[in-house]
Amino acid sequence: MKILVTGAAGFIGSFTAQRLLARGDEIVGLDNLSDYYDVNLKKARLARLSELPGFSFVKLDLADREGMERLFAEERFERVVHLAAQAGVRYSITHPHSYIDSNVTGTLHVLEGCRHNDVQHLVYASTSSVYGANTTMPFSVHHNVDHPLSLYAATKKSNELMAHTYASLYGLPVTGLRFFTVYGPWGRPDMALFSFTKNILAGKPIDVFNYGNHKRDFTYVEDIVEGVVRTLDVIATPDERWDAAEPDPGSSKAPYRLYNIGNSQPVDLMRYIEVLEQCLGRTAEKNLLPLQPGDVPDTWADVQDLVDAVDYRPATRVEDGVARFVDWYLDYYKVSRPATNRAAG
Repeated sequence: MKILVTGAAGFIGSFTAQRLLARGDEIVGLDNLSDYYDVNLKKARLARLSELPGFSFVKLDLADREGMERLFAEERFERVVHLAAQAGVRYSITHPHSYIDSNVTGTLHVLEGCRHNDVQHLVYASTSSVYGANTTMPFSVHHNVDHPLSLYAATKKSNELMAHTYASLYGLPVTGLRFFTVYGPWGRPDMALFSFTKNILAGKPIDVFNYGNHKRDFTYVEDIVEGVVRTLDVIATPDERWDAAEPDPGSSKAPYRLYNIGNSQPVDLMRYIEVLEQCLGRTAEKNLLPLQPGDVPDTWADVQDLVDAVDYRPATRVEDGVARFVDWYLDYYKVSRPATNRAAG
């Protein structure tokens, strides 16, 4: 198939494009190469993709309406995986406009491109952050999510609503995927595992928010990608059991579906740090801080709908995933494995 992957220079996007290329799909990767974090890392991800047959790259901003219209009209994609977004909970507090431009306006342009060019299926990224003030665990796509705690989460919830509108009005099959705390090799420098590793190796303290009392459903990147690819292959259909008198947020009478993709095994943040310390052979100096504005204390994914729909459940242990990240980090940044200052175990 000919597939558009937006955010192809990003963390999840690059892995997704690689996986689709490996099975023989033709991939057009879109990215604007923003400087939100190290552009050289994005270029390095693209370089890996450019070596693979069937890949082409377009530098384009989602907010460029004319450019997006032209791209869709010329390429005639069969399916679209929309992963490009302005990410980050804390950054959304200080830079709100970039989230509207990328996540709302940009997603509108993707939806319009799909609508006018006979795209068979749109799969797009949402986030566990949409659960916001919810405290019922595990988080389920059948729960109401009307209380976001950050503008980032609000824009992602708006994407889900926009997608449902296009599914309802135009019959566009859409599937939204709520990702839970993705980590792994080639990850984003603004995420905890990356910054923790950098600081520990430099002998600097790490900032541990909520005094380390977070639980997170850490999900390895290749588990996320497997879920993305499997859902892409199962085109969303109307839910014949959907009842307007008791509406289910996870499905619809339109061709619309939502799934959580998470490890479904929450891990204490302090255990996550301990695993990293063991992999590095170093003990972190911890700067314990209060909960940050916009942060959700705990996450835990109910993935039963994903299991039922595509027979898949993420399963990589954090011990394995963190070790792979550390191996990649040391290799990519040409850092010698440090002499230990603790007994690794």
